[in-house]
Amino acid sequence: MNRILFTSEEIQSDKTVTLTDDRATHVRDVLRAKVGDVLRTGEVNGLIGTSRIECLTSDTIRLATNHYAHAPEPWIDVILAVPRPKVLRRLWAQLASLGVGKIVILSAFRTERSYFSTQWLDPVHYNPQLIKGLMQVGAARLPTVCARKWFKTFVEKELEDMFPNSLRLLGHPGDKFSRIPKMREWRRPVLAIGPEGGWVDHEIGILKQHGFIPFSLGTRTLCTDTATIALIATLMSQFAPSK
Repeated sequence: MNRILFTSEEIQSDKTVTLTDDRATHVRDVLRAKVGDVLRTGEVNGLIGTSRIECLTSDTIRLATNHYAHAPEPWIDVILAVPRPKVLRRLWAQLASLGVGKIVILSAFRTERSYFSTQWLDPVHYNPQLIKGLMQVGAARLPTVCARKWFKTFVEKELEDMFPNSLRLLGHPGDKFSRIPKMREWRRPVLAIGPEGGWVDHEIGILKQHGFIPFSLGTRTLCTDTATIALIATLMSQFAPSK
């Protein structure tokens, strides 16, 4: 944890927070902090700053918060063909760490519809993972998540409203697509990532009709989690704001 985050419900009217969970264990056992020490903290979807330890016992830690600055904002959005549940579980924290702001979990021809019944599409289960990713990088803006079971319906009826001014990029393995396109002016990218076998030609055609520019990292067909991290990391150097 490079920044400990609290929800607004945890911050009391006197701006103190009492921790009893794994965050308290981290402060005691990993940071080896003591009363009077100052920690990097923040509020989920709020400001960041520091907190001073006022009380530390074997069970609880009470912190006095001082949050005054804005955290780094998300710089990219992702449309992800629904992966296997265990892969999705691994990806949540990574997506938050990499600066993703909106996440659309979408059906595709090569995905299983049963994947939409996983507990890892329940906010009760994925929000803690997203927060874990935010704490790793010191950010605070929780990604928004939605799941859509109908590929064509989403692209034709919801895409434009959700991503009206984005640079639309389509990641797909192979040697027939160009490398990352250059931009004359910055636009927040939205990246469409297909299943492990890639998008089928029909899906590529529909996405291209709606302004998506295909690009490739090469001919290797990667696992979904590997491809997702590699694609976003590749785009970071060109598209992520410096602050």
